[in-house]
Formats: sequence, structure tokens, C-alpha cells
Amino acid sequence: MSKRFYNRELSWLNFNERILNEALNPDNPPLECARFLSIVSSNLDEFFMVRVGKLERKKDMGRQTPDPAGYTPKEQLALIYKKVRAHVERQYRVLNNHILPDLASHGLHLLKPAALSQRQATWLAQYYQTQVLPVLSPRTLNPRHPFPILSAKQLYIAVHLRDEKTTQASLAIVPVPRGLARVVILPMGQGRARGVLLEDVISHFLPDLFEGVAIQAQMPFRITRNTDFVINLDDMDNLLNEMSKNVQRRSYGKIVRLEIPRGSSKQLLRMLREGVSVTDEGILQVEGPLDLRFFMRQLCNLTGFDDLRYTPFAPRIDKRFMARESIFRTIRKGDLFLHHPYDSFDPVIHFLSEAATDPQVLAIKQTLYRVSNHSPMIDALARAAKNGKQVTVLIEVRARFDEEHNIAWSKALEKAGCHVLYGVPRWKTHSKVTLIIRREPEGLRHYTHFATGNYNDVTAKLYTDMGVFTCDKQLGEDAASFFNLILGYRYIYPMREMIASPYHLRENMLMRIRREETNAKEGRPAGITMKMNSLSDPQMMDALLSAAKAGVPVRLMVRGICCLRYKEHENLKIYSTVGRFLEHPRIYCFENLGEKEVFLSSADLMPRNLDKRIELTVPVKDPKIKAQIISILELGFLDNRKLWQLKRANQYERVIRDEPAINQQEELIRSPNPLLDRQFLPG
Repeated sequence: MSKRFYNRELSWLNFNERILNEALNPDNPPLECARFLSIVSSNLDEFFMVRVGKLERKKDMGRQTPDPAGYTPKEQLALIYKKVRAHVERQYRVLNNHILPDLASHGLHLLKPAALSQRQATWLAQYYQTQVLPVLSPRTLNPRHPFPILSAKQLYIAVHLRDEKTTQASLAIVPVPRGLARVVILPMGQGRARGVLLEDVISHFLPDLFEGVAIQAQMPFRITRNTDFVINLDDMDNLLNEMSKNVQRRSYGKIVRLEIPRGSSKQLLRMLREGVSVTDEGILQVEGPLDLRFFMRQLCNLTGFDDLRYTPFAPRIDKRFMARESIFRTIRKGDLFLHHPYDSFDPVIHFLSEAATDPQVLAIKQTLYRVSNHSPMIDALARAAKNGKQVTVLIEVRARFDEEHNIAWSKALEKAGCHVLYGVPRWKTHSKVTLIIRREPEGLRHYTHFATGNYNDVTAKLYTDMGVFTCDKQLGEDAASFFNLILGYRYIYPMREMIASPYHLRENMLMRIRREETNAKEGRPAGITMKMNSLSDPQMMDALLSAAKAGVPVRLMVRGICCLRYKEHENLKIYSTVGRFLEHPRIYCFENLGEKEVFLSSADLMPRNLDKRIELTVPVKDPKIKAQIISILELGFLDNRKLWQLKRANQYERVIRDEPAINQQEELIRSPNPLLDRQFLPG
């Protein structure tokens, strides 16, 4: 297997490297380059908390089972730490050699307190005294004060102190307050912005904080903990309690990374490590400020710098949604397709909001995985229950890092009168589907919305996803069967066209891949085009490679993890797109002797999605929508600005072709179907 497959974690680091390359892409405005640099840091945080944490747990348990690439957990960790070190070093070279100088040339400066003018220094001292000092909570550690439990991902300042009378050394920890802005913007910018990092402000005034002792050394630091914990549940009775305990465990999970500035005091580091247990491999020294997420969270959104960001755009709303009629009447006229963020998410909200007040609506059923902090979906569901509708909502409380959030929403919906499910005992529910049952003159009608992305009005502006509204009779009945399935009534009415995982998706995908392989061997039309976030399932990868060898043109657009080792083959092409928006749809397209089959899905081709999650894959039946999705797929392969192709040594190379320049995402901002509006192909 090791000769056929590439390690999942190393493949993910390759993906993060592609994001880092966007910080150097001259097509991106300066603040957007800084945002990509922030995304690299944010991604690495989660990578260490989840993936590295999982491997550290396996190593500690003595697990020796190799992954499909042939590496044991210990071997994977060694490779990861080595690659991460080089990755982070490059990230900070990009920061220091490109991002900061470029921003400074446009009037946005990050300064050290020592570089301030007298007027600025006076203002900063006043700011420190009135805004920072009152919320600081320094702790000097000694035998009477044991080492505190430090929070993951929070900035701290470690201080090596020496008593001037007794010469006794001690360690102090100063938490950098989370409630204050990370970058202190000085008020005398005059059309420019000058900022000082909060940890630099605190460090500058440390002598005022520790009077009577000498400061020998100080350094900011940051830890990352393992957040991957195994939960074995046979039923849902104690799920909420277990998930609440799980969230609390994150406060004291194993430390898997310690970040410090390069050149920090070795003695201070030794003192810190007496309380912070971390391996040598887990210590990352960086050439600049820690936690570069402050660009994304603050600097990228500063007012007055619009010319340094992408040009904003207003999402489209199909004119059919603008009609002064019920949305249910609109759907009855024909299926409707949404491609976010180019198309507004508002019709999805309207769909649920109207159902909440429509007297003919009898029942609403929905799956929720991640929702926004002030979700209009939650408001509509609660309103529907209060209006007497039968509302059934599955909120997946095991959605990683959204557990507390989803538990709170589930309790709020229960109080409103909704029937709330917290998930299916054995598997996470990752599907994205809404079913509304309405009484009409002809009888009960099922209105369905299915999608590739979450019911989240915020991420719908940042991620590309697809969804379809339909009142197709069979799809509606299948959606009802799907909800029966997750309610525990699997065999009442079988699904005929929708495909649920982990029950039938694997066998259905393999059947279609093998069908295309058979057609190619017999000289008939064949082809497979897929778009997904990740590809790591060995059986699926083997099937796709076998089909390509048999003559099937296989084109894969895999945004992130791809564990299929590169093999030079004219029928197998693997690409990845990294752009302004995070590519998130899962689309599976099969030639089928010219009668093309197109599926939208919530599932990637990974073992967890095929075998351990409740997912939904839905055929696109409307010919016009099917043609539009295929057109969007084709446009992605024509991109010559944001497209990468997998090459030798499992490295990606940017696709460079002759003009005209084609940036798929920018083209889709301008038009819902650019291939019909412009001629990109010769002739």
C-alpha cells in the first residue's frame, strides 16, 4: 500500500503550502495576502490540536499500526515536525520579506514601542495605564504557587525575575488579555495606520509591573494542546454530558506545541519547561510575532484601506426568487440552483422563514452541523414550533469546536417546542438537508433543499457551495426516508434515488466507477469528473486508478488532502484550487454512455465519510441545473490563475497557460455561467 498512497498529514501540509503561496501571489491585494498568511496559522492550530494530537495519543498508547502510506504514528510525527518546521520558517520569511514591507509601503506599519515618537510614546503610556494595566493578572511562581494550567492558543509572556536583595531567581507568567485588541492602533496616523502589538506594549512596561526585582529576560509564548479525545457511546442518553466533559478536557490535554520567538533566553526556556511538558520536536521558534491570526481578525478589516482588499460584490438573487409570490409556488415551477457565495444565501433563509408562518405547512425537518452565532435558521425553526408546526431538528453536538455552541442551540430549540436530536449514537451526522411538508389541494407535497455546505449564513459568504430547491416527488419521499433513518427507522421506506452513507454510498460509488471502466474497455464513451475537499480512501483511490488505466479519462479537483500518489498517466489528472473563497462543494459526475449522472454530496471520499458519518448524496435531475454544474466544473479546469496540478514527488505546480487570464472565482462573480457568456476555448 505504501507505494500506492501518500501520507494524509503530509498531503495536508502540502495544501497549507498552497495557501501560503497565495500570500505571495501578485494577483491578490496586499491585505488579502496577509489574510492568507493568517489562514496558514489558523490551519496549523487545528492541525496540531486534532491530527498531531491524535498521533501523539496513538504513540503514547504504543500503537504501531502503519497508515496506508506505511508509516507508524511515531514515524508520521517525525516527518510532520520536520516538515512543519520548514513550513513555518518559510511562512515567516514571507511575513518579514514581503507582507510587512508591502503593507508599510501602503501606509500600514507595525512598530516596536522603542521606535515611537515622543508624542506616540506618551499616548501609549496613557493607554497602558488606563486600558491594559487594570486587566493584567501576572503570576509569580514559587513552591507555594504551583505552575498554573495554561490555556491553549492564548498568548503569555514568561519573565525571568531575580530578587535584587536575595538574588533568588523566579519565573512569572503574564497572560496577554484576550479581551483587548491584539494590535494597538496609534491615533496619529494621518491617513495611515501605525500599530503596536499588545504583547510588545506589555513587555515594554514590564519594569513597572515588577517593581523591586530585576528582569533578566522575557519572552512571549503560546501552547497548543491535544483536543482529540475518544468517546464511545452506545446511546444518546449521556451524550450532552460526555461532550461537555470533552470540551473541558481540552483545557488540560497534552501539550503538542510550544511556540516562542527565535533567540529567546535558553535559561528562561528551561525554567518554563519545568511547568510546560513538551518534546524538543514540539518547540517551534519563529522569526517574528506569534499567532499571525491578528491580520485576519483585525488588520485586514481596518477602515480606510479598501484599495488593499478584494473588490466587494453583491451576491446575485435569481429573479424567480424576486417574484411576489410564495416561495413554494416558485419551487413548483421548477427546480432552483444556488451557487454560494455568488448566489445569495437569503433564499434559503426565506424558505425556512416562510415555512414557519405558512398555515399550510405541517412539518419541518432539518439537519444542522455548523450554524452562525446569530443564526436566522434557529430563529425560524423556533418560530415554526411556536406556531404549531411539527419541527424535527438534528443538531450534531459532536461538530468539532462547535460542541458548546450546538449544545446551547439544541437546548434553545427544545424550549421552543422542537423535537431535537443530538445526533446518531455511532456516527456524526454531516448531511445538509431540509424537508418541508405542506398541505395542498392535490394532497401533501414535499419541498426539499439539499446542499454541499452547512446552513450557515456567515460561511456561505466565504465558502463556495451548491444547493438545490426541488419538490420532485421521489426526492421528497427519499428525504422523508432519510429522516426516518436518522430517527432509527431504517427499513420503513427505502431510499430510491438519494444515497446515504455509511449505508450505501461506498458501494454506489464503486459500482459507477467500475461501470465507467467496463464501458472504456468495451470502446464505449466513459469519463469520471469529481470535485471534493479530500481524497484518502484506499479502495476509492484504487478504483479510480484502475479506471484510468483501463482508458477512462479521470479528472479530480481535490482542494486539500489527496493521498493518491502521483502516477504519470494520460487518463488521470489531479488538480487543486486555492483562491479568494474556500472551495467546498462535493460533486461526482459520471459519463454513463452520454446520459451524464451528476451528484451533489456532503461527503468526501474519505474513510470517515464513507463508513463513519451520516452523509447524503443526491442526484441532480433537472437537465438545466445539471448542465450548469458541469459547466462550472469545466471552468475550474480552465483556470490559469488559481489552479494547481499534482506532479512528481507528490508536489503541486501552478498551472500556467497562455492568455486570456481565467480566474474561475472572479469569472463566477461576474456571471453564473461564464462558459456561455465568454469563449475561453480556441475556435
